[in-house]
Amino acid sequence: MSTGSISLRERLTGEYSRVMDQLRFLVADRLALAGAVVLAVFTFLGLFGPMLAPHDPIAYSVRNPAGSIAVLESPSLSAWFGTTSFGKDVFSQFLAGARATFLVGIFGGLGTGIIGFLVGLTSGYFGGRVDEFLMRLTDLTFSLPFMPMALLLLTFVRPNIWLITLIIMLFLWKMPARVVRSEVLAVKNRTFVKSARASGAGHLRTMFYHIAPNVLATGFLYTAYGVAWSIAAQASLAFLGFGDPTATSWGRMLRQVFASGAIRVAWWWVLPPAIGIAAVTTSVFLIGRRYEERVNPEIQTNQ
Repeated sequence: MSTGSISLRERLTGEYSRVMDQLRFLVADRLALAGAVVLAVFTFLGLFGPMLAPHDPIAYSVRNPAGSIAVLESPSLSAWFGTTSFGKDVFSQFLAGARATFLVGIFGGLGTGIIGFLVGLTSGYFGGRVDEFLMRLTDLTFSLPFMPMALLLLTFVRPNIWLITLIIMLFLWKMPARVVRSEVLAVKNRTFVKSARASGAGHLRTMFYHIAPNVLATGFLYTAYGVAWSIAAQASLAFLGFGDPTATSWGRMLRQVFASGAIRVAWWWVLPPAIGIAAVTTSVFLIGRRYEERVNPEIQTNQ
């Protein structure tokens, strides 16, 4: 019993040490730390934003002291971020829109990273015809421009958050697949991999137990980048009018202010979603830039 307790304690201590090591590595770079703070705020808004919104972003109309609907009014105590051309509260729309942006970013990024990692791992490990087929498929994906193809697909179906996420996953996995494949090609020829095969380890065990952990950092890095790519792609589609019509999102807010013709006037309607999208995508790249130095030590800059 005591031996098991000691073993568990040692494992927990080891995990705690690794987590603290990662945090110290992150804190050492001020830009990456700022990115982590922004990303934490975005995660909080994505989870709880709609519950924190003071008003219904669609049904509620802000009224001025005279009792009429406050149309395109600048920020005030009754509407902290001002109002839209229909008298809707921009602050409530900003908080509610964080969830759709968060969901597409997280699931799109995870899907992009997982698909790309598995394709790159399989292609690099097996080589031969498997590699030829998967890389030609990757080349085909590279040759198809994301935005025109996404617009074409969404023309024939009713857009929703999950369909948009699926389209993002199907088109943006190509970059991590290429990078992971190149890493696998270098790892699979190492002595410990050859020894595992010689000792009777099967293909799946060799791939996921011996090779995958050595390229997992690259997979995590491009999964993080996938989050930023997904958020930018979702906002672009929503701005072009191909977003989920039932969900408030930051991209859809930009679409509405553009369609109303007030994009050059109602700065309070434009800045919150625009700054939100820019801040989140930039924060992801700042964190990714920091950890890319750990994945590829040769690119480290002098401090």
